Amino acid sequence: MSVMERAMTGAFGGLLATFVLSGLRKALKGMGLVYTTAPEQVVRRLEDFGPPKGWSPRARRALMVAAHFAYGTGAGAAFGALRTEGGEPDSEEVEEHRGDREDALTEAAVGATLGVLSWGAGWAGWLPIASVHPAPWTQKTPRALLPVLDHAVYGAAWGLIYWMFTRRRA
Repeated sequence: MSVMERAMTGAFGGLLATFVLSGLRKALKGMGLVYTTAPEQVVRRLEDFGPPKGWSPRARRALMVAAHFAYGTGAGAAFGALRTEGGEPDSEEVEEHRGDREDALTEAAVGATLGVLSWGAGWAGWLPIASVHPAPWTQKTPRALLPVLDHAVYGAAWGLIYWMFTRRRA
């Protein structure tokens, strides 16, 4: 499978995993644990620069949904591009840590790890730099950890979806 094929498969997995993440966030919001999501915060920050100002609530919502799914699809494409086919065997120690790629649990764990890494890049990286959201270490509430959970769930869902599609091809 070429890098482009892995990226496209990953993008599709990212799109589907974003639906899973959206369901989880809706449940967390219903429990009162999440008030605003990152896409809502990004659109609010965009309003400081002008374009979405004065847009109808419906148009703002459509922009938030589009941003959310574009980010999830893009992250999935990057995850897919990062995956390798195996190739040359590594040392025994590396092979031992690599895990069984035919195992759904391994792929879910790899995906969850990638999801948490994407949380780090976003919530602890570009979101605070862009003044969209405060850095997690500056927050005084345990709710700061909820995005870690939902990114791990997104990643695990991505890993399982990617595994299903790439396993079928193999």
